[in-house]
Amino acid sequence: MEGDVFPGFSNGTQQDGRILQTFQKNFVQVQDILDQNRLLINEINQNHESKTPDNLGRNVGLIKELNNNIRRVVDLYADLSSTFTRSMEASSEADSSAGTFKSDGKATSQKRIRSG
Repeated sequence: MEGDVFPGFSNGTQQDGRILQTFQKNFVQVQDILDQNRLLINEINQNHESKTPDNLGRNVGLIKELNNNIRRVVDLYADLSSTFTRSMEASSEADSSAGTFKSDGKATSQKRIRSG
């Protein structure tokens, strides 16, 4: 899968494809916000160095925008984390529900005990 954010992660299932699309979409959004933050920080620094009242007053709005962007990045990373956790749990449950075989060839089921 050329161009994927996580090459080799997918085992070819549709679920894995959706997860990878979610990761890629969120990482692109994060990168866009971080690029915007870099520009905001540069402008804030220039305004601060100029020490003109108008520019210093403008910094209040720019800093609020920067803080909002940081919150958005945190939210996107939280979404990524929960998506990854859910996908790993689903993968683990699928593996454990398949069962294993004893040395005598008879199947045994493995149940996953959830805490909390």
